[in-house]
Amino acid sequence: MANLIHLKSVENQDGVLAVFEHLMPGHIERVYFINKVPTTTIRGGHKHKATWQGLVCLQGTCKVYIQEDIDVSKTYSLNSPYSCLLLKPTDWHQMFDFSDDAILLVLANQNYDPDDYLDDPYNLDQIIRPSI
Repeated sequence: MANLIHLKSVENQDGVLAVFEHLMPGHIERVYFINKVPTTTIRGGHKHKATWQGLVCLQGTCKVYIQEDIDVSKTYSLNSPYSCLLLKPTDWHQMFDFSDDAILLVLANQNYDPDDYLDDPYNLDQIIRPSI
């Protein structure tokens, strides 16, 4: 199951330094961010064959729904740049309920490969549906 990790940080008169290290197997190969997400939009809706990901909401808030298998699911609220939600490849996930100012940073240990994506959730009855 996904794991919420509090990042090591050092704070002094010059600001705060938050450190991403030893989060996932291998090296961070890909970094991107998601922002300006319309309120009713749901992102994600997949799991991976091999890719681990770390999600950090640098600004604002969002929620992440995770299914580990057919019976195990959990929703995380990301609201701090000092917390990283670590997703295993088998964690089917959806990101939703983005605040207007949300910036979601994603770190991945693999480069983009469309063949790494698996779209089918473990349990169709539990997925988040957009409100229209």
